[in-house]
Amino acid sequence: MNDTPGSASFVIPTMNEEDTIATLVEQIDAVCGELGLRHDILFVDDGSTDQTWPRIVELAERLDHVRGFRFRRNFGKAAALAAGFARAEGEVVFTLDADLQDDPVEIPKFLDKLAEGNDVVSGWKQKRNDPLDKTLPSKVFNWLVSRLTGVKLNDHNCGFKAYRQAVTKDVTLYGERHRFVPVLAAARGWRIGEVPVVHHARQFGQSKYGVSRLAKGFLDLLSIFFLTTFGKRPFHFIGAIGMLFFITGGLGMVYLSCHRILSWQIESLEDFHLHRSPLFYYCITALLLGSQLFLAGLLSELIVSLSEHSKSPYSIAEETETTDERG
Repeated sequence: MNDTPGSASFVIPTMNEEDTIATLVEQIDAVCGELGLRHDILFVDDGSTDQTWPRIVELAERLDHVRGFRFRRNFGKAAALAAGFARAEGEVVFTLDADLQDDPVEIPKFLDKLAEGNDVVSGWKQKRNDPLDKTLPSKVFNWLVSRLTGVKLNDHNCGFKAYRQAVTKDVTLYGERHRFVPVLAAARGWRIGEVPVVHHARQFGQSKYGVSRLAKGFLDLLSIFFLTTFGKRPFHFIGAIGMLFFITGGLGMVYLSCHRILSWQIESLEDFHLHRSPLFYYCITALLLGSQLFLAGLLSELIVSLSEHSKSPYSIAEETETTDERG
């Protein structure tokens, strides 16, 4: 393995995973020990209602390299990752789920792929141990994301990923953007890779995702497509649509005006009255809509140029103490 990093951080969002986190820490420690990789593990408790947080506190008190952060309520996976990314100090930042379906034994594959010159490496669950109602929509979703964004990955949904630390500081996460970190990174020029990973069947707890995930995922995809394509130049998108409506309405009005004038000048033509033609009202509507969209595009461009995200998309209630603070 070439260009092996000296340290790694593991950012692990958790929600009601009291039965798995201790085992996950043992698995990560075992693999990193074999690799000689210095590492820390950051658990972000995203509003758990079981004993997940006490278990995290217990691990953090016993193990110096384990830290935990507890949200005041459930803010979502994107917010949990953002909290972890802000505090990750390793040269490489890994993300994986806390339910033991992702296997830390795959870590060397990610490091090898990073060493090939990639900045983000996404896992690919070639054989998923999930029911059909999850795997089929996921395949459709992955195809749509690859087609619309140009980032060709087999599994955009896989939570097992590795990033160079600079990438985690360069990508802004909020809402449901966690599914699109490789897309957002690619839009900023980072190189994206993918490796096949083993996917274990869930042994504890139950999935946090339901049918509503499909609708949210599609809406998020449209949002990401717009942000990565026109996020810094919304006027090119909104203004172009406005111009299309305005030009269409204007051409329609020119046609109606010529028809009206000719009906005055040529006796054989039936007298033409603008207000009696439905096309007249369609053209007026197109002109008004085009003008409004054009103005909206200008305002959007102004907002983008002046605004920035000033607030974190999460609120931390408490944090485990570090060794220095305890000692």
